[in-house]
Order: sequence, then C-alpha cells, then structure tokens
Amino acid sequence: MKNINKDEIKSIIATDCGSTTTKAILIEKQPNGEYRLVTRGEAPTTVEAPIEDVTIGVLNAFKEVEELRKRKILNDSKTDLIKPHKNDEGVDLYVSTSSAGGGLQMVVAGVVKEMTTESAERAALGGGAIVLDSFAVNDGRKPFERIEKIRELRPDIILLAGGTDGGTVKHVVEMAQIIAAAKPKPRLGITYNLPVIFAGNKLATEEIKRILSNVVELKITENLRPTLEEENLQPTRLIIQDLFLEHVMAQAPGYKKLMNMTDVEIMPTPAAVGLIMQKIAKKNDINVVGVDIGGATTDVFSVIKQYDELQNAQWIFNRSVSANYGMSYSIAQVLKDAGINNVLRWIPFDIDIVKLRNAIKNKMIRPTTIPFLLEDLMIEQAICREALRLSFDQHLKLAVGLKGVQKERTISDVFNQSKKESIINMMELDMIVGSGGVLSHAPRRNQSALMMIDAFEPEGFTLLTVDSIFMMPHLGVLSVVHEEAATQVFEKDCLVYLGTCIAPVGLEKEGTKILEAKVIDYQNKEYNITLNFGDIIILPINGEATVNITFLHRKFQLYNEKVPFSKKVRGGVVGIIFDGRGRPIILPKDNSTRKEKLINWFKKFNLYPNL
Repeated sequence: MKNINKDEIKSIIATDCGSTTTKAILIEKQPNGEYRLVTRGEAPTTVEAPIEDVTIGVLNAFKEVEELRKRKILNDSKTDLIKPHKNDEGVDLYVSTSSAGGGLQMVVAGVVKEMTTESAERAALGGGAIVLDSFAVNDGRKPFERIEKIRELRPDIILLAGGTDGGTVKHVVEMAQIIAAAKPKPRLGITYNLPVIFAGNKLATEEIKRILSNVVELKITENLRPTLEEENLQPTRLIIQDLFLEHVMAQAPGYKKLMNMTDVEIMPTPAAVGLIMQKIAKKNDINVVGVDIGGATTDVFSVIKQYDELQNAQWIFNRSVSANYGMSYSIAQVLKDAGINNVLRWIPFDIDIVKLRNAIKNKMIRPTTIPFLLEDLMIEQAICREALRLSFDQHLKLAVGLKGVQKERTISDVFNQSKKESIINMMELDMIVGSGGVLSHAPRRNQSALMMIDAFEPEGFTLLTVDSIFMMPHLGVLSVVHEEAATQVFEKDCLVYLGTCIAPVGLEKEGTKILEAKVIDYQNKEYNITLNFGDIIILPINGEATVNITFLHRKFQLYNEKVPFSKKVRGGVVGIIFDGRGRPIILPKDNSTRKEKLINWFKKFNLYPNL
C-alpha cells in the first residue's frame, strides 16, 4: 500500500473488474465534508482474447466516467489517471477489486471432513475464493482418486489444514503426501509452482516442509483450528488474499500494469463485499445477511454477533458460494434442485410445464436476455425466490458452531454433533442486503422486497435493503484505506432502504387476529392496524417510525417477546410491512385457492400493473 494521507483525499475512483463487465465509480468529497457517489461508468472486461489486457477495459470505464462527469481524469495519452486531483482534474486515490478470469479458485484439504476440512472451507470462502472441491481422510475416496481429482482441477491455491496444535501428525502428513503425489499445476501460468498454504498442527510443520517444499510453493501460517473449541481463520484469509495478488493476478493478462495503477492492493470481489458488510455490522452493532445473486452463482454473506462463555462479544463472518444457482447460466440447475412444483407455487397463473421448462432453458442458452412479457417476469422472479432459498439453506449449513466440540459430559455426545444448529437466529437478524441484477434492477422495488421475504422468511423485525448499483466491492476495498468515505457512501448512495418487515412467528387458522398495532411515523402521523393471519399490510412510511404492539396472539412470537411492547423501526421506499402469513410460509395445495392467495398478496404489494 502506498503512503496515503486521508485528509488530502478529495476525489476517489474505484473499479470492480468482473467476468464480463468492469464497473467504475467516482466518489467526491462534498462542501459539507461528506463523501458521495457522483458518477458511474462501465465497459466490457478485456482480460480474455482477443485483447487480453484488463487495463483496456478499465481505461474504457474511466473514459465513460470522464464523459458523464464532464471533467478530465485521464492523462493526454489516455493511458493512466492524473494524480493527485488538482484544478478540478484527476483523482487522489484509485482502488480496485477483481473476479475476472473466473475469480479465485481453490481446493481445500483437511483431516476430518466435518471438522478441520469444514473450517478450511470457511477460511477459503471468507478469503474470496470459490472452493472447487474438499478432501479429507474420511471422505470415502481412495488415494488414487484424490490424486487424479487434484490434477484435473488445476486450482489457483490449495489450502491444507488438519490436527489441533500438539495432536497427532499422521493424518495431515498423509494428505500432504497425496498433494505431493499429484504434483498439481496452477490454472494460470506455467512458469511457477502452485501455492499451497499449510494451516494445521504446528508439530507437523517440518514434515510438511520435507514432503511439499520441492513440489509446490509452500506457505506456512497459523493453525486455523488450534483447539477443538477455537477457530482462527483470519491469518489464513489474509495469506490467501496475498497469494491471490502475488500469483493469480500476476499471471492474468494486464494485471501487472493494473497493480501499478492502483494505490491499494487489488482484492478479490467477494472478499471486498464481505469486508464492507463486516464494517457496517460492527459500526451499527447489527446482525446482517447479504446475498449477491448472479447469472451463474449466488454468494451469501453473514455477519453475526456471538458471545462466549464469559459473555465477551465476537463477530462471526461466513460466506458461502452456491456455484450452481444463478439466474441465467445456472437457471436450469435451480429448477432441478428446487423441483418444478416449488417454482410453480409462486406463479399466479396456469402454465404448461413444457412451456415453463422451455422458457428456463432459453434463458440458460441466451443468458443476456431480459423478460419481455409480464408473465416472463413473474416466472423469472419465481425462480429467483427458489435460487435464494436454496442458497440460503446451504449457507445456514455452513454458518454453524464448531463441530467436534464436546459440549456435554458424556463421551458419546461428541459424535452426535454433525447436525448443529446454525448460528443465524432469524429472530435476531437485523438487516438483509440484496444485490444482483434480479434484485437491484427489478422494475419495482416492491418486487425485490417480496422476493426476499418469500425466500428468506425473516422473523421479528428485519430491515430489507438492496444494493442500488452493486458498488459493495468498490466500497469494501476502499474501506481498507478510508473507512469513513466507504461507510458514508454505503449508507447514503449504495443501500436502497426498502423498509422493515415485521413478521410474527407461528401458524393459525386463516383470518385469526394476530396483533393490533399503533404506528406513529416521523411526521407524527398515526396508523392503527389489525393484522389477521394470512394477511399482509403495508404502511407507506419512508422514514423512522415507532411501532406499539398492543395485542399479540398467545401462539405467536415477535421479537422474542409475547407481551405488548414498543419499538423504533425504519421505513423505506416500500414502507413498513406487516407480514401475517406466519412462519414457515405455507401456500394452499388447491391450485385455484393458491392462485387467489398469491394474487391477493401481489396486489397488497402493488407488485405488477393491472394484476
């Protein structure tokens, strides 16, 4: 990182080099001292043939920013930025993220699949990688099968973990021998050895060096699972990002030039998104879940506050990648895994199953198309609900407490913890952040809100937001050097506040009174409502409001309380949403009743015109 004086930064440009598009944003310090987004530009990414130079796409995005902002930021030869900002020309700071060329691809290996291998997966995912495969001593594969698979995958980095500090070294050494026998080659570049990170039992370090040093580029770091009760992922995540820059980015076409242009080290796009989410969660002391749904993959992030036995607070960050759930390239896989009936349940009209399958497959082979008819939009948003639901289910399985930790006093209990509850308690979740084209660019914000409610089924009081133009990666890498600017732009320009969803938990007969509430908004306007089971009520409040719950059905739970209470909430462009459909949301099995119910809910949300 170059020497940067934060006080002198008045103009910042940031890019995210994606697989298909390079997006640039320009942030400027306003007269009142606030940092705000002023312009956005984009251009096709040029990392692949025929151009094979990522900086060309970056410079093209800069040119669009220049034209839109009507001020000069590039030098006369249009080959670099003017720095520092002076006389209303140039910028003071340039930062960038990248997922071009397929992003960062890793293989992880451990001893026990449900313990060290799972911890290694969390470390790799948190470092911004896609995990191609996971190997463990107890994964059921024969040694030659593991060797063949590692050779076939050709990852960017391998992470080897296993054994608590001071424990047995035999099994982690076995995994090292498998890697050595495979003699793995990197995906990019043929002139350097594949990086392998060892983050296991420190007693095995010398033996690991003896086996692997002459075969791969070996990096040693702290044990990511030093004891059964402790997980230490941050050192491994940091070394993953260093290797991403040093090896992966250095081999990609044009990245050496790009690294010379930036003032901060380039960061993997998912790692940057995770970083800004962690900063916001800690700054506002809230539990956050975020989702980025793309054409091929869906990333889910969570930042959850946990307390240890001494009631010391710690923030747990998790990221999962659903590599086969997306809205174009992977859309057929969503249909396959969700089941056609789960997609059909969200569609409020009769449709021939063959026609539905054809529509989905057309989207897969023509990934850049967008819905033309209202019916097409409804189908796409039905599939989005299922893609989000499936991805979140996968994330909940990853975001668990440490497995293998004996919580009870009997020996047998240690073997009964493979099914562990997720650390994400939906009743204690404060905010959901949605991003990706189908959410950020839905024709109506109301549609984004209902898609997230139907997919995530939030409980209690949950603020719903969407990333307006997907600038979370830019702000994540910016937060490394200027956290104040990053968080100001995130809260003022990045997030679109849809509103708070108030969802009592429980099930009852249709029409049963659940609660009565008095809501007073920021203009002292008063709303009095009665929420019946099965109903949705939306109050058009775009600002803060106080909700007084005056009656609560004895079977229902809200905000971990079953007595009358008062709470301040935030409205948004949709409003304050009272969701009386209970949890879980169950749609009628009768087709005509289901369609009638859906149309009723969609009308309450003003989801589609002329419905």
